[in-house]
Amino acid sequence: MAAAPFMFFLLATISVVAAIGMLVARSPVYSALWLVLNLFCVAGLYLTMNATFIGVIQILVYAGAIMVLFLFVIMLLNLDALPQLEEIDWGMVAGFVLGVVVLSQLLYVIASGFDLPMEAMGASAETGSAETLGIALYTRYALHVEVAAVLLLAATVGAVMLAQKRFK
Repeated sequence: MAAAPFMFFLLATISVVAAIGMLVARSPVYSALWLVLNLFCVAGLYLTMNATFIGVIQILVYAGAIMVLFLFVIMLLNLDALPQLEEIDWGMVAGFVLGVVVLSQLLYVIASGFDLPMEAMGASAETGSAETLGIALYTRYALHVEVAAVLLLAATVGAVMLAQKRFK
């Protein structure tokens, strides 16, 4: 079980670096690929916390379907690279990445010093199962799911309306 905390902090560090890479990428395609790496790291974080269902769904839905949709939209709109801002100081970038790695290790050492349990937050291994998640979503959080569905429907209708006005 000593590998799980190490993997958690490693994936968390890679996830932060990938998020920063997504923000500073000059090309929208490279930015989307950094986001794919970030989504895979988040799925790995879920897997280290024994939430296997959410981890697999993270890969299938977000890293798979949503990112394919993003890449199709980027290619359809024919977005060019962002305008050149200024030269990147690679020394500062390397220092920032090194600082994130050191901070990650420091947080791991502090968490180990407090003798916190390094296991999943749930009381049993059934916490991340599809059945437990479904029961929680459609009983305790039913209103939240319905509000999210209405917001997604409104966003879809708005996107269709904007796309129709642009191509007329």
